[in-house]
Amino acid sequence: MPESAVASVQRQFPCAGCGASLEYEPGTDLLKCQHCGLEQKIPSVSHEIPQLDFLSFLQQLPETESVGEVLTVRCGTCGAETSMPPDATAGSCPFCGGGIVATATSKKAIRPQGVLPFKIDRKQSIQLFQQWVNGLWFAPSALKKRAECSAIHGVYVPAWTYDANTETDYTGERGEHYWETESYTETDAQGHTVTNTRQVQRTRWWPASGHVRNRFDDLLVMATRTLPPKHLNHLQPWDWPALTAYEDEYLSGFAAESYQVSLGEGFDTAKQLMEPTIRSTACQDIGGDEQRVSSMQTDYRDVTFRHLLLPVWISAYQFQGRAFRFLINARTGAVRGERPYSFWKIAGLVVGILLLIGIIFAIASNR
Repeated sequence: MPESAVASVQRQFPCAGCGASLEYEPGTDLLKCQHCGLEQKIPSVSHEIPQLDFLSFLQQLPETESVGEVLTVRCGTCGAETSMPPDATAGSCPFCGGGIVATATSKKAIRPQGVLPFKIDRKQSIQLFQQWVNGLWFAPSALKKRAECSAIHGVYVPAWTYDANTETDYTGERGEHYWETESYTETDAQGHTVTNTRQVQRTRWWPASGHVRNRFDDLLVMATRTLPPKHLNHLQPWDWPALTAYEDEYLSGFAAESYQVSLGEGFDTAKQLMEPTIRSTACQDIGGDEQRVSSMQTDYRDVTFRHLLLPVWISAYQFQGRAFRFLINARTGAVRGERPYSFWKIAGLVVGILLLIGIIFAIASNR
């Protein structure tokens, strides 16, 4: 399995009317020409997304229709690998705003099985961005200008989902509560030492071991290292009922990031997501009033996966040597932003407050 793989090549769909490129129209099943307005329906596709066998792909990348040679470009600033339109020779990175020269590389990659098509269009995304910026205190003027020029990019972000059955042998302890009467001394209001009793809860611990089973379905693992997980988690939930089988048409007019988290690495993360549920099941199996789990040995069976693309609007720019991003879940409208603070605006506020305090003090002193 290659350590770095990519999404699908971005195809062009020429307009039958004027020859320009058709682009996917968010929220529809149409490709639309931005020049003459001609529309072309995307062929109906199934909403049933196949599950692929994890072990066969992990052990040897198979020569099947699920794998193909693809072209990507890499940002020298943040390392993001994305697709670009076939006729583009340069552009800006949607993840950090840095410049990209389209020197493409070819790699073998697992094709996406499913895609959540864009629902929120560019105009709506710009409005959401401007509303967010206008609500910020002490934002630099550069950020305000960024909102005004509306530089925002639509990007499909890669993800894995995993299904698995688990069989777990565990060892631990079962705690059972009981009560004891305890004597204690204290000083009363008259200064006398008195002895009283009280009930104290204790716990007896008994060794425990057992075997538990769990079923996991569609555990989501984002396959990008470019965007911080805390921001991507904030964009959840995704409206999975809208997931559809992958077609190149949905990518027309948008960038698609390559997956940087390999299939095997993604499953390692999925195991970490499974662990709390498996531990909770073991605790239920132990019973009693309290539980301790000291060891778990888990066997993962019938593991399958899907490679998906999820839609995100991103506004990214460089400010004082740092990259700042604003993200929109292009299905639900959920937003998450990074923002710088203006030193001069904060300093101005502090000076203003000090001046106000000085004026109030001077008035009070003259009375």
